[in-house]
Amino acid sequence: MAAPSPGYSISLRVETPVSFTATSDIATAVAGTGAAVTGLDVIESHHRYMTVAVGCDTVDAAHAERVREAVDAIEGITVHEVTDQTFQLHEGGKIETTLRVPLRTRDDLSRAYTPGVARVCRAIAEDKDLARLYTIKKNTVAVVTDGTAVLGLGDIGPEAAMPVMEGKAALFKQFAGVDAWPVALDTKDTEEIISIVKAIAPAYGGINLEDISAPRCFEIEARLREELDIPVFHDDQHGTAIVVQAALTNALKITGKKIEDVRIAVAGVGAAGTAIIKLLKASGARHIVAAGRAGIIERGSQHADANRQWLADNTNEERFSGSLKEAVVGRDVFIGVSAPNLLDETDVAAMNEDSIVFAMSNPDPEVHPATASKHAAIVATGRSDFPNQINNVLAFPGFFRGLLDAEASDITDEMLVVAAEAIAGTITDEELNPSFIIPSVFDPEVSLRVAAAVAAVATPRG
Repeated sequence: MAAPSPGYSISLRVETPVSFTATSDIATAVAGTGAAVTGLDVIESHHRYMTVAVGCDTVDAAHAERVREAVDAIEGITVHEVTDQTFQLHEGGKIETTLRVPLRTRDDLSRAYTPGVARVCRAIAEDKDLARLYTIKKNTVAVVTDGTAVLGLGDIGPEAAMPVMEGKAALFKQFAGVDAWPVALDTKDTEEIISIVKAIAPAYGGINLEDISAPRCFEIEARLREELDIPVFHDDQHGTAIVVQAALTNALKITGKKIEDVRIAVAGVGAAGTAIIKLLKASGARHIVAAGRAGIIERGSQHADANRQWLADNTNEERFSGSLKEAVVGRDVFIGVSAPNLLDETDVAAMNEDSIVFAMSNPDPEVHPATASKHAAIVATGRSDFPNQINNVLAFPGFFRGLLDAEASDITDEMLVVAAEAIAGTITDEELNPSFIIPSVFDPEVSLRVAAAVAAVATPRG
């Protein structure tokens, strides 16, 4: 059974007869279903009954219903209300705009709006660069999606993508002080997306492309980088790659292996997989094979898609041919950004000694971490309920903070490399261990280090 998760947390409002064992009976019933009790509080107490609030993490919606039934089955107890805490958190959205200046008097209004604002408008009309000084542009990012590749959900549309885009905006603000706003586009047309983003760009200091399906995401990013004077960053590609590289840097320290020597297998050749491989090579990796649905991409094979062709030309120097399972035999590193349950214990056991397994398919990894850890020296996933979570939140807030602070107009491989080094360096050698190769997203040092590293190598506009 999968582990309970805060993503499926519920709260129950329960009425029970007054009893010294009432709360323990409820806790026992909840725990008996496999749920994790996170809170239990008597919120009302009368001479004959009590009202108890119970919070717990469950596995899924069906599990939540079993929890309700188990509590309701206790003699004398009635469950009056069950609330899905995740849906409750999203009610009304997760972000809002706030004012940075006072608007309390007529004088405030005259300066912030008419007539005073006209003077600022005229100044910007004469020198557009002043928009960075006198508008939100200097600190604002557009989080742009068409809703075609949302998390592990696929093409669910722009409306359904909004909770994720709001979440990204919230993370920008929380971890790097960057103001971000969701821009969900009701079109899948590549040229139309490019045109729309170019049209809205004057209001923003950077563009974060998010959850746009491959291969369109590659062209959209490349064109926008070429045609805009502000940085454009596809987080599904580069954010993932940065954090994977950071985690691998520290994992290799523990195992005593060098990136130029290790043999790496990557499962998944979409946006994330391709970007990971490019950054691995930029960081010195030489022995990489990449696997898609049809198996290993063979050296010298021909592909209509330009990114697949790049992989065919730049990976698999040993000219291996076969399946992913065959390819992991004798490998030092497995990196998965693909699909659940691709590997089993036998596959991990066939890897080299002190192997490294990054199984990042969400919510179910390519191989269960408990299984992989029987043979691998270091295991990481994309999930928060296992050690070593490889999470984009470690990268994109600080990365954009650095870009905005430097007023950068472009993104380079050097920026990606130094960002990964900054994340890895947040953990000291004394702290480093097989269950701690990547810092917590709540470590305030991470965004500061990434921002400083990126700003140091950025080339300012003009």
